[in-house]
Amino acid sequence: MADKKQKLVLSILDFLSQSISDGTVKSDDHEGLEVAIQCIGEAFGVDPNDSQQRDRLSIAPATLPNIFDVYLKTKERVGSGAAPAASASASASTSAKTPSAADKAAADKLKQAGNSHMSAKDYAAAIESYTKAIALDATNPVYFSNRAAAHSSAEDHYSAIDDARKALELDPNFTKAYSRMGHAYFCLEEYDEALSAFQKGLALDPNNANLKSGVENSRQKLNKAGSSLSPEPSARSGGAGTGAGGMPDLASLAGMFGGGGGGGGGMPDLSAMMNNPQLMAMAEQMMANGGMERLMSNPSVRQMAERMQSGGGMPSMSEMMSDPALRDLANQYGRGRGAGGV
Repeated sequence: MADKKQKLVLSILDFLSQSISDGTVKSDDHEGLEVAIQCIGEAFGVDPNDSQQRDRLSIAPATLPNIFDVYLKTKERVGSGAAPAASASASASTSAKTPSAADKAAADKLKQAGNSHMSAKDYAAAIESYTKAIALDATNPVYFSNRAAAHSSAEDHYSAIDDARKALELDPNFTKAYSRMGHAYFCLEEYDEALSAFQKGLALDPNNANLKSGVENSRQKLNKAGSSLSPEPSARSGGAGTGAGGMPDLASLAGMFGGGGGGGGGMPDLSAMMNNPQLMAMAEQMMANGGMERLMSNPSVRQMAERMQSGGGMPSMSEMMSDPALRDLANQYGRGRGAGGV
């Protein structure tokens, strides 16, 4: 998806610009970095100064360093879990997996405190309480799921996704974690990922109203994005101002030509006709279906050619429209293609 790449590019450009303004980069290197920002933006069609484009592509309040930090932490946790642990690490892991009854009780109280902070919309305090609960009992997926909700409420959706994944590692059938993950992806406008998360949760709990709503909303967003990328209907496929089979009807052509701004007889000049997609589509179809041969054998067309050769000029569109033979030819051509207009 092009927007995904452009979102990444905008985040990179913002990071580079921030590195200039906060003094991370030496002043001697500013000019080179500014040139790089301009070149990267032009290559991917991203303008950091375009407010409309920024509204569409910005991942704020998240930043590239923040996302990278989440990735590194996740990788570190996954790596440490997969690698053979030393005896001390194994001992610590074992103690974490088997919290004492006192630890579980204290963790539950911290969870309740976090829930109260969520009700008061004090999300920072809620995150702190859930983090303390996890420190005492890292085996309970509810604590990670609740912290994911707090992160999303604080608009830190990447951290919310990270916590939802941790909850699912502890309990793959924990449907609320799929709901948290789907919500975070939805807020990030990653509707394909959101749909996947909601569907996985719904497979476990088919009657869950929140998951059903998430699936429906994600599909609507994806369908809307797909329809906005659909090409405009061409003159060849029919549409407004077309006759049977998609051929422009004579009345539409007369209104299109209008009798002004063209060549002799009120007709447009040849270059205007060649650049008109409806006329070109009509001509191509006439040649393919034998319409051109019928046109050239029509007496009215021969008379028109003789008039032009004798210096009489091109007839006006109104004259051509009043000729029954030409109208009949147009109707025959339309029937030959079949009714396919809108």
